[in-house]
This record gives sequence, structure tokens and C-alpha cells, in this order.
Amino acid sequence: MKYISYIKKKILALIMPIFLDTMNFWVKTDERTILFLAFDGRGFLDNPKAIFDAMITDEKFGDYHLVWVLNQLLEIPGGQVIKKKSFAYYYYLSKAKYWVMNQKMPEYLIKKPEQVYLQTWHGTPLKRLAHDMPDTGLTYYRSKQSYQEMVTSYDKDSRLWDYLISPNTFSTEVFASAFQFPTEKIIETGYPRNDDLINRSEEEIQKLKVAYNLPQDKKIILYAPTWRDDSYSLKGYTYDLHIDFHKWHHTLGDSYVIIFKPHYLISNQVAIPESLSDFVRTVPATSDINDLYLISDCLVTDYSSVFFDYANLNRPIYFYMPDFDSYKDVLRGFYLDVPDDLPNDICQTEDDLLTAIITGAYNVKRLEIFNRRFNNLQDGYSSKNVIKEVFG
Repeated sequence: MKYISYIKKKILALIMPIFLDTMNFWVKTDERTILFLAFDGRGFLDNPKAIFDAMITDEKFGDYHLVWVLNQLLEIPGGQVIKKKSFAYYYYLSKAKYWVMNQKMPEYLIKKPEQVYLQTWHGTPLKRLAHDMPDTGLTYYRSKQSYQEMVTSYDKDSRLWDYLISPNTFSTEVFASAFQFPTEKIIETGYPRNDDLINRSEEEIQKLKVAYNLPQDKKIILYAPTWRDDSYSLKGYTYDLHIDFHKWHHTLGDSYVIIFKPHYLISNQVAIPESLSDFVRTVPATSDINDLYLISDCLVTDYSSVFFDYANLNRPIYFYMPDFDSYKDVLRGFYLDVPDDLPNDICQTEDDLLTAIITGAYNVKRLEIFNRRFNNLQDGYSSKNVIKEVFG
């Protein structure tokens, strides 16, 4: 099976450049067409969504053709939706003057000189990226790339970027190093997706709770863990959560509800016992996480960058890292000094985590210091600032 998959990738790598070159030759670039893609087509999400939302309310873009690429078709008011890997997808890759994307794209991608590629990326990095990752001799990702193959794949994409969004000065320095990308092409303006966290009213948040069918009289915990580089199958990354939701329920009682939001790269399903269905609510990995931030009272995560965004709400953040020692020493390594640079201490056992939640163990001053360093640019206008810079 692995051999067949490898052969398919090699054939695709040979055929696609020829196909895309032909498409680029015949299809004329349209100055007023913009192509949006987030998380490889998994949803209408993230920084591209925030930029799109700002555009459809701006009369300057009234005659622009806004095209969204999705794996599963759905209606997006104000935009045309096309399916990933369809003929229309490759056609608009060639036709669109602007690409707005939030992750590394396939190595066979070809961009015409007159096209503009806005790479928004998708998080302030805690874990080391690309050139900054250690060359341990291990293979990276499910694709089994060597270190050199991995950094080469980043280089091929980043050389096509005309702009890269950075949420803060820290990220600008990291991106310049990790992607070997010139700082003069980095737009340091905060993340567009966080405008939503700044601008939503309390009334809108209450409506969201109703829409998610959440009780108004209980505290909502958002649990959002990430994936591990060395744990995967042919279908995707896998993980062992090292949690016992029965224990959580016994300790926290009926005053809490857990919203469990897995990372979109995780393939294995975590079975929630029927007896805990009212206590633990699962949501699809492709759900808009901003909604979940807004309706929750606190966040529990591990090495995911979600805490950088969540900190904008000035609510408690708890870190559950049962594999902390192996993660920092064997896998990625961190850019930050963990836990000192985080907005809270880390917990390595469930008992410590649950005790921290019950006692409300977090330091408001420490969170303020964290936000001054990482969220000082989040003023609710990042989308408009990016649009002004890129689209004039």
C-alpha cells in the first residue's frame, strides 16, 4: 500500500507541472479574481475566511470574483465555491490574480509572474518549523520525508510567496529564519482571524451558546490538543490523549461541560462513553474554532498554537503535557522557554490539571505580560490592514 502511494505521488509530481504549465499558457489572468484556500480545503476557516469576510463588506471589492476551494461543497454567500482537485480548481489557480492561502502547498504548484500569493500561515509558532527543526535523522510527517526533503518542500513554496502575514514581532523573526523568507515581504499586523475575537458582542456570544445547545448555568471548558509528529498511520496522525473523562467528570462534577475539539490532522476517533455524552461534547475537527473560543470559559491545550489566539479573550489557559520531556527533547523542540514564557504553568498529570481548573490557578498579571509580547497588534483591524497592504 505504501509503495503504491509512493508511485502515485511520483507520477503526480511528473504530470502536474506539465498540466499546470499548459493551463497557464491558455488561461489569462483576471485582475479581479481572488482564490481562497484554508487547511487544504477542509473548511471555510482561519485567516483566509477573515480576509474574505472583510472583503464582502467593502464596496471596493463589489465587482471582484471571490472563489473558495473546499473538499466538500457548501454555500458561501458572496463567493463561488469549487471543489479541491477539480478542473475548476486548476483553472482558477491559473486565472486568479491573487491566491490567499494558509499553509504549505504542493511542490508542483506553478505561479505566473503577474500572480500574487498571499501566505497567511495559521498560527504563532511554539514548535519549531521548517529550517529550524532539528535534523535528528528521523523522517518527518506521514510522507516519510527526510529532513532535507522536508525543508526543500517548504523552500519551493515560500519562494512563491509575495507576502507572509505575521501576528507579532516574535513570529516575524521565526518566520524569517524557519522559511528563509525576507522580512521586507512580511506583513506584521496581527492575525486577521483574531478580529472576530475582538469585535464580537456579548449578545452574539450568547446566541452562539444557544446555537451549540450549551447550558447557560455551567462552565464551558474547551479541550483542544494537537498532533504528534511521530504518531501516525496511513490515514493520518494518531494520538493517545492520556486522559480519563470519567475521572474528569468525577472531579469536576456537573458544573462543567467539556467541548472536545481535535486537531484537523488527527485521524483516529476518540470514543466518548454514552454515559458522558452530556459532559463531553465533541465537535468536528473542521469547526470554526473562533466560535468555540468565544463560548468557552477556559482553554485546555498542549503544544497547539491555539493558546496564542485564546489569550486575546483574557480567560484562563491550562496546559496539559503528559509527554513534555520526550516532546521537547526528541520531537520538535520549542521556540519559547516552556513553561516560563507561557501564560500559565504546565500540568503533567491529570490530577494536577483538574486541581488547577477547580482552584482557578492562573495569574492574570502573567497573562497580561504574555499578551503584551504576542498580541499587542490585535486591535480588531488586522484584516483591513492586510487588505490595504496587499490589494491597495
